[in-house]
Amino acid sequence: MVRLQEVSAMARVGLLTMSDGRDYVARDVHDHCVRAEEEIAAFLAGAGHEVIRADGIVTANDLATSYARRVADARPDLTIFSYPVWAFPHFTMLAAAATPGPLLLLGNIDPQFPGMVGMLAGGGGLDQIGRVHARAWGDINQPEVSGRILAQVNAAAAVQGLRGATFGRIGGRPMGMYTAVANTDQWMDTFGIDVEEIDQWEIVRRADQVEASRARQAVKWLETHAGGVHYDGDRLTPELLERQVRAYYAVRELIDEWHLDFSGIKGQPELTAHFATMDIAEAFLNDPYDWDGAKPTHVTSTEADMDGALTMQILKGLTGLPVLFADVRHYHAEREVWDLCNSGQHATWYAARSDDPLENLSRVHLYPEVFYFPAGGASVSHFAAPGEATFARLTRRDGRYRMHVVRGAFERYDDATNEALARQSTFEWPHAFTRLNAPAGEFLARFGANHIHAVPGEHVAELRAVCELLSIDYDGMGDAAA
Repeated sequence: MVRLQEVSAMARVGLLTMSDGRDYVARDVHDHCVRAEEEIAAFLAGAGHEVIRADGIVTANDLATSYARRVADARPDLTIFSYPVWAFPHFTMLAAAATPGPLLLLGNIDPQFPGMVGMLAGGGGLDQIGRVHARAWGDINQPEVSGRILAQVNAAAAVQGLRGATFGRIGGRPMGMYTAVANTDQWMDTFGIDVEEIDQWEIVRRADQVEASRARQAVKWLETHAGGVHYDGDRLTPELLERQVRAYYAVRELIDEWHLDFSGIKGQPELTAHFATMDIAEAFLNDPYDWDGAKPTHVTSTEADMDGALTMQILKGLTGLPVLFADVRHYHAEREVWDLCNSGQHATWYAARSDDPLENLSRVHLYPEVFYFPAGGASVSHFAAPGEATFARLTRRDGRYRMHVVRGAFERYDDATNEALARQSTFEWPHAFTRLNAPAGEFLARFGANHIHAVPGEHVAELRAVCELLSIDYDGMGDAAA
C-alpha cells in the first residue's frame, strides 16, 4: 500500500519573535510574546513541519543578528519573523541581513499590542532595500490566516528543494521544440539547478545488460494486474514489452549513478523509430510504485522537456503527489472540455488516484504503439480519474520566466463516451478530459507551450508564492488571475 501523504516533504521553518527595544516595555510584554511564539510553533508542528526557534525574544540589535544567525545555521526553508507587539524596525533589518533564505512577516491584529504596526514598519524597510518577503496578518486560528502561512511554507520548501538539484537531460532537443530546451546558465541563476547531459545510447546499452528474469517478472506483473495487455504480434509483443521494462531499469541506473533529482528523456525520433518507446519508463518513474513495490516518484518528462520537468518538480515539491504531463491535444468545443493526451506517459496513479497500485492498474490498458513510433512498444493508456486539479506550466517570454496557472477539473464519462472522445485524437494514448476555469480563447491566446502539467487539489496560492520567491512572473488565467 502506498500512502502518498506519508512521503510528502516536511518543511523546516525558522521562527524569530520581534519585540520592543525599550527594556522596560520588553519586560512587560515578554510573556505575551512567548505565548504568541509557542502558539505559532505548535501550529507549524501540528501541520507536520520542523520548527527552529530562536534562543529568545529579539529585544536588541545584537540579539537580532545573533539569533537570526543561529536559526539560519539550521538552513530553514522559510524563516518567520513574528510581530505580536510593536517591534523596533531595525531588528527586522538586522535579522533579515543574517537570514539568506525566504522570509514571512507575521503580524497580529490587536489594538492593545500593535504588532501590525511593527510588521508594516519592518516590511517597509525590507521593501526599500529590495528584499523579497511575504506577509500574513491576523489570528493564526483563522483558516484564511493559517492557509496563507502554510501556502508560504510549502512554496518556500518547494523552492528551496530546487537549490542544488540536478536534472538529467537524456538526449537533446526533440523535433525542433524550442519550448523543451532551457538555458542552463539561467536555470542555475534563477533556480539553483544543474543539468547533466546524458546520451540516449546509455539507455540502449544498459538495457541490454538488465537481467532477463527481472524484465520477465515485471511483464508478468503487468499482464496479471493491468486491465489488459493487447499484444498484436507486431507493434506490441512480450519481447518489446520486456525491452521497455529493461529501458526503465536502465534509466533507474542512470538516476542512481548520476544522482539525478528529476529527468527528461528525448525519445523521438531515435528511440521511438529504432528501439522502443519510453512510455513504460516515463509512466512508472512518475508513479509512486512499480512491479517491485513502493518507491519515491521521480519526475520524468517526455521529449526531454526541461521547463516541463521543472514545472512538475515544483508541483511535486508542493504536494508530494505524482504530476501529470500531457499535450494540449484537442478542445471539444461542444462540451467545453480539453483532451490532455500525450503518447502514453501519464503516471498510472492517475487512473484511479488510489493508494492501492492494483486498483490503479486495473483501469490501465497497454496498447500497441501507433504509426508515429515504428519501433513499437506499449502505450500506457487510461482515463484520468475525476476531480479538481491545478494546472501550471513554466514558459519564457522574451527570455524572462513566467508561470501559467489555471484551475480546473478532470472529468470521466461512461465507457462509450470516453472511447468516442478518445478516438477523435489517439485512442491508444492516455487521456485526461479537463474542464478549465478559463475561456478557451484566453488560454489559447496566452499559453506558451504545447505541454501542460497538473496535480490534484487547489494550489494557486502556493504557486503565486513560488513565483514571488523566484522573482518570476505569475500568469494566472480565468479565476486564477492575479
